[in-house]
Amino acid sequence: MIVNRLAARAARALRSPASSRAFFSTTPATPAKVAVLGAAGGIGQPLALLCKLSPEVSELSCYDIVGTPGVAADLSHIPTKSSTTGSLPSPVSWPPKPNGGLEETLKGADVVVIPAGVPRKPGMTRDDLFNTNASIVRTLVEGCAEFCPDAMIAAARGVLRSELDSTGSAYLSPPLPAPRTAIISNPVNSTVPIAAEVLKKAGVYNPKKLVGVTTLDVCRANTFVANSVGKDPKDVDVTVIGGHAGITILPLFSRVEGANFANEELEAITVRTQFGGDEVVAAKAGAGSATLSMAYAGFLFTENVLKAMRGEDVTQCAYVESSLTEAPFFASPVKFGKDGVEDVPPLGELSAYEQRWFDKMMPELKKQIQKGIDFVNK
Repeated sequence: MIVNRLAARAARALRSPASSRAFFSTTPATPAKVAVLGAAGGIGQPLALLCKLSPEVSELSCYDIVGTPGVAADLSHIPTKSSTTGSLPSPVSWPPKPNGGLEETLKGADVVVIPAGVPRKPGMTRDDLFNTNASIVRTLVEGCAEFCPDAMIAAARGVLRSELDSTGSAYLSPPLPAPRTAIISNPVNSTVPIAAEVLKKAGVYNPKKLVGVTTLDVCRANTFVANSVGKDPKDVDVTVIGGHAGITILPLFSRVEGANFANEELEAITVRTQFGGDEVVAAKAGAGSATLSMAYAGFLFTENVLKAMRGEDVTQCAYVESSLTEAPFFASPVKFGKDGVEDVPPLGELSAYEQRWFDKMMPELKKQIQKGIDFVNK
């Protein structure tokens, strides 16, 4: 009884308002299967835990190359309504046969969240890191195309200042009808185009169901503004546009009521939002990156997508195929519905300060998108 009360209390705490429009509600949830690819990692484990606690999730399916059965067994002891499974890749065999573990994870998935990837290790060049993580994303999305071509796919995680080259270009950051897929793997600016190209080759690309998760940028911007002006973060909702790496992240603080920053303050809070991951890495003395906050942000995004699928009105910032700018993918407020992306409203007017950042980031964003496209088509 005590354990059940504690679990219920945790679920109620998760339902409290937070950094995103259209969060938890009392509307009864419909059955939904969520697949987490990379579920044994630093982002994947807390993300899977939050999904297990969610009333929106009826089936939680975890996949990774190691440790997933243990993660799933651990989660299965939490007294919530969702069932939990954990799968590993099938052993290599001859004759070759499909990856049964990935198939089991993805079959029937409504939303696929991909936090999978590896951190940069000693001796790895930036290109080594990009090629490794891009290959991981390509393989997993190929699985989505084969085993759950009607799900939504989502990806996320930003680029640290230390991953920028001498020109300021961003590379893949360390550690980290088609299904609705939420891509969290770094860098979202490149991995979402990679996923799109893979799905196109498989003949199942649906731009309404492929999304890059940029929710952590919104969470950071909301937190930093609230702390600066003395507000409760739940009362702040910053629009963040562009991409999900370094200078491609553009928070529109001019649209936040009561946030009248002096020039120096505005510059400082903008750069802090863009490179918030560096702050965490420094605090962890290089032993880790932003895993818990990224897991929370990935969960917020997934929760809202599930609510939109059952008819709730949901608008949240996300990185999607877009015609708002000359970049083929762009992050902005997006309206979600039962079939995924429903509408991408116009950007509206930017302040002079924001326009300068916009002009600066567009060449970099387009270059990172092209890098992902070229990876698949080389």
